[in-house]
Amino acid sequence: MSPSEDSSHYDEPAEGALNPREKPMGFFDHLEELRWTLVKCVAVYALFAAVIGFYLKEFNHLLMWPLDYVRANRPGFEVPLESIGVSEIFGMIFQVCAMGALAPAAPFMIYFVAKFVAPALAPKELRMIVPGGLVALMLFLMGAALGFFVLVPQTINMSIELNELMGFGIQWTPASYYSILLWLVLGVGLGFEFPLLIVLLVYLGMLSTAFLKKYRRHAIVLIFVIAAVVTPTTDPVTMGMFAAPLYVLFELAVLAGSAIERARAKTQANAG
Repeated sequence: MSPSEDSSHYDEPAEGALNPREKPMGFFDHLEELRWTLVKCVAVYALFAAVIGFYLKEFNHLLMWPLDYVRANRPGFEVPLESIGVSEIFGMIFQVCAMGALAPAAPFMIYFVAKFVAPALAPKELRMIVPGGLVALMLFLMGAALGFFVLVPQTINMSIELNELMGFGIQWTPASYYSILLWLVLGVGLGFEFPLLIVLLVYLGMLSTAFLKKYRRHAIVLIFVIAAVVTPTTDPVTMGMFAAPLYVLFELAVLAGSAIERARAKTQANAG
């Protein structure tokens, strides 16, 4: 069969042969290409940070939803966010623009980096770039949504109840609110990438589902450690609300890994 008849399948290049996807480049050419990759990553990140800064008022209104939700469900709770220092507002705006730009810029940055390293990847690894990137984005958005719509309001409610229990007054600053918000949203979003890493390691043959099943209890402990690090309150309710879906994703990753191993075994049996 000629390459024109089936271009979707090709063999690994022979040892010492030039990869057909790789251009002959010298060391400094690679450095130049790396430099432009980094420039493009920085540029797209700066662009989204600038857009957030330009629409800061509207973006701030969106980020206030968890606190507004708690206020709506607690009629007697009327605690405004109050700045306590001249420079606090500048740090808060920088934090919102810098951290807020990560989520929309990440897919573009991943694409630029993947395009740079693609010529050095084997076909097996190359085939995982697009689906792996899409799944990574989906998992991050799922985790970010859980943090924004569930865990942040839960953390605010828990803080109010504990302050009332101890008889303390409440005075929150914008910096403290946004620190909790960004930490939970980005932290939970990144935590949801953990199962994808498992599937990729199984796909590349660096990990087996037999190992995962044998050390399932250790994985559960690791999940709760991740939950304890990400959730700032470390109360059992908030940790459980994060750890439970993460454990479900871990089990789904084990099932996906088992399917990959079965398909690999079937391919090897047919080849033999």
